[in-house]
Amino acid sequence: MKLANLDMKQTTSPKGVRALVDFGKYELSIICNEGSYGGKNGGTLYEIGVFKGNGMVELPGITEPGDTVKGFLTESEVNAILTKMYTITGKQGVQI
Repeated sequence: MKLANLDMKQTTSPKGVRALVDFGKYELSIICNEGSYGGKNGGTLYEIGVFKGNGMVELPGITEPGDTVKGFLTESEVNAILTKMYTITGKQGVQI
């Protein structure tokens, strides 16, 4: 799975784009909007967050200790995170 293959949904509040990918017990949120870390950089940098159930969680290898989001990511860095999520979960991501 690659970022380019995802259908990035338009958001209006805040203005930007978003995709959510299900990896079994985890979901990966990928956003680029006016309020995201890197979103004001011309719409070329992304922020990710990992969800488990109804809450955001730290996930070693994906987020930093003590943080549930990671920002200022290039497309290739998001692609690497999508690959890591598959490796961690053993599940092929499915966009939801």
